Amino acid sequence: MMPLKAAVIGAGWFACECHIPALAARDDVILDGVCRIGAADLLRVRERFGFAFASEDYREVLARKPDVVVVASPHKFHFEHATAALEAGAHVLCEKPMTLEPNEAWQLVRLADRVGRHLLIANSYNYLPHVASIRDRIAAGLIGDIEHVMCSFISATRDVFLGARGLDKWRAALFRPDDATWRDPAAGGGFAYGQLSHSLALMFFLTGLEPVRVSSSTCYRNDVDIADAAQLTLSNGAVASISGAAGMPQGHQALMRIFIAGSGGLVAMDFDLDSCEIRLNNGDVERLPLCPGDWTVDSAAPVLALADLAGGAGQNLSPGHIGAFTTSTIFSLLESSAKDGQPIQISKPLDFRR
Repeated sequence: MMPLKAAVIGAGWFACECHIPALAARDDVILDGVCRIGAADLLRVRERFGFAFASEDYREVLARKPDVVVVASPHKFHFEHATAALEAGAHVLCEKPMTLEPNEAWQLVRLADRVGRHLLIANSYNYLPHVASIRDRIAAGLIGDIEHVMCSFISATRDVFLGARGLDKWRAALFRPDDATWRDPAAGGGFAYGQLSHSLALMFFLTGLEPVRVSSSTCYRNDVDIADAAQLTLSNGAVASISGAAGMPQGHQALMRIFIAGSGGLVAMDFDLDSCEIRLNNGDVERLPLCPGDWTVDSAAPVLALADLAGGAGQNLSPGHIGAFTTSTIFSLLESSAKDGQPIQISKPLDFRR
């Protein structure tokens, strides 16, 4: 089999820290094309990683017909770039948030389905050990009918959304986070799009349920949301309590907790503690055999899955429709907050169902 030709659109701080090194480490991948704005910065990326071609125009990169494309450009460009990559015939990994507008997210899902290409969203928690099997067991009736979900995520990102320096661990990075992306609400800056996009995607993945209605409140600093809380109604009538904040001190792992309560029991998942306990109404208690570090998030997992899928193997555990439900929820959550918590119906796809 010929090596896969890989391209990256938006070679900024995270692509250079995660996606590109992960692709470069694979023997079955060739770093073919790379795109970012700024000729000098683009040259630095090309020379650092050895791309065969570089251009500030993503169309020129896609004209080389890559097999896989990573879209890691600023949030507001995800729809444009992912659309072009899918239409060029590539399998695509799109960074989260998938898009800023629900309609655009569902358009991408439909497009990927129509052209027969894999569309993945960079939701790394979905790929951690046991997570997919827990999802399958819940779908098979492990805890009966889901009635309530509690989902909370607190990450060390305050300095990304409010500070000029970003995280200390990035001081040696090739680039720093772009304020125009992370601190501008009009461009998807803030905690909801930047971080709840992880926890919501994990919740939808685990439960298999769709969002229906949301009522929310948001804490703002300098016009940027840094904490969000909401009540969410799900498609089977279950209710969910979702929350998150950029409140974890630097140097500490993000807190991710998901509790799923059903008519037959409870699944309690503490990702930051590498702990999962299943308690059933019949008295059975199961603790998953997790070791320290098993649930430390691996951000390279989705891009590795992209390459596997393009080669005819692996699983897409972060599919486009999960990303679209996530975008739709965040969009409506922020609308509800702007209207003092008024319940908002969440937009649904008109002709797409899994």
